[in-house]
Amino acid sequence: MTRWNLQRRPVQRTPKSTFKIQAAPPLILSLSFLGVIIFGTLLLLLPGMTTQPISISESLFTATSAVTVTGLVVVDTGSIFTTMGLTIIAILIQIGGLGLMTFAVVTLIALGGKISFLQQSAIKEAFNQTDLSTLVSTAKSVLLFAFIVESIGFVTLASFWLQSKPVGEALFHAFFYTISAFNNAGFALSADSLSTYVGSPVINITITALFIVGGLGFSVWIDLIKKRAWQTLTVYSKIMISGTVVINSIALLLVYFIEKDNPNTLANLDGASTFWAAWFQAVTPRTAGFNTLEISALENATTWLMLLLMFIGGGSMSTASGIKLVTFIVLIISAYSYLRRNPSPSLYGRSLSKETRAKALALSLISAAITWIAIFFLSITEKTNLLDTIFEAISALGTVGLSRGMTGSLSDAGEAIVILLMFVGRLGPLTIAYFLASPMPVRIKYPSDTLTVG
Repeated sequence: MTRWNLQRRPVQRTPKSTFKIQAAPPLILSLSFLGVIIFGTLLLLLPGMTTQPISISESLFTATSAVTVTGLVVVDTGSIFTTMGLTIIAILIQIGGLGLMTFAVVTLIALGGKISFLQQSAIKEAFNQTDLSTLVSTAKSVLLFAFIVESIGFVTLASFWLQSKPVGEALFHAFFYTISAFNNAGFALSADSLSTYVGSPVINITITALFIVGGLGFSVWIDLIKKRAWQTLTVYSKIMISGTVVINSIALLLVYFIEKDNPNTLANLDGASTFWAAWFQAVTPRTAGFNTLEISALENATTWLMLLLMFIGGGSMSTASGIKLVTFIVLIISAYSYLRRNPSPSLYGRSLSKETRAKALALSLISAAITWIAIFFLSITEKTNLLDTIFEAISALGTVGLSRGMTGSLSDAGEAIVILLMFVGRLGPLTIAYFLASPMPVRIKYPSDTLTVG
């Protein structure tokens, strides 16, 4: 009987085809925001979202303004949208303010998933972080911190409005304004924003506290909570805190002394209301978007001050936009050090790296260039005075939401320009430039030369 030696051959399996998207992290982030905007646009067009029909362009503008936490509107938010529509807007604001990547990370963790290297890069870009190992803990901390702050804001505002409004209306006002303020969105339920409460300490303190806390940046608050001592804080946190105190104080004094004799603003108010009005208008331009005074009634000097504040914006990894306060301070320190012939500018005992200074300069130049281009085209499409056009462009790019009345009368082309500005402003001009310019390896180095500038 013949015995056969049968050897088991390994089964050859055809490898599964995998489809991978090769894209730069900023592009992934941009497409994610774009997807939410489109989805929000479609939701706002559904029956029951508005009290009267709105056009696709109006829905797109509103959704973009909400996701980019800007607050510019082409229709009256409080009267045009139903409670359901306003709830959708609030959700879009929350997503845009806290960041899509925060929700993505926490969702992945909840489902037991792992974060790939490409996803980590995209999240790092969203958080403006350099350490990938802390992304997960950062995302959790952001959501927890936001929940705590918004809960405090909601309870405070609800307690205030329950004294004058029905329970349902009071609670919804508290819900909507808490989300809008903390995320620096500036969406209001009244056409005159918060002008009705110009002298109310509760509204002025709560709303400004919410958008200052949100605009300061999550990394600063996480640093404060963990270390609880000024000496042990990071240099970034120290710059943000001290810079915010200084710039808000200077803005308060300037707004008060410029507007105190203006019959259309502060001169019409009495006692403490004068201080509250000056305070609110001094701190709101740093991307908050609310107002208690008529913006178009402000003196030209105050308007130009607000333009600077809107361009500067808030902190990195915050609900605010703009070129960021630390970027502005780095530029000032770098320029001052150059004039003093100091080759190594420093802050709080730390030298500013060349990369930091170069990034600050690049971001500022790109922002200025985008603003100039937008002003140029808005001057062609819109028949308004130059100051209104400049104000609108910087407000949109800084995702502030303040307006001198130009937004409601924008042409279709003007709406498209402002939508692009809000989108670019939220993602960051440097992020946009990052994926537009493909990095190229440097193979040849040329000898350096000194050129005559200035």
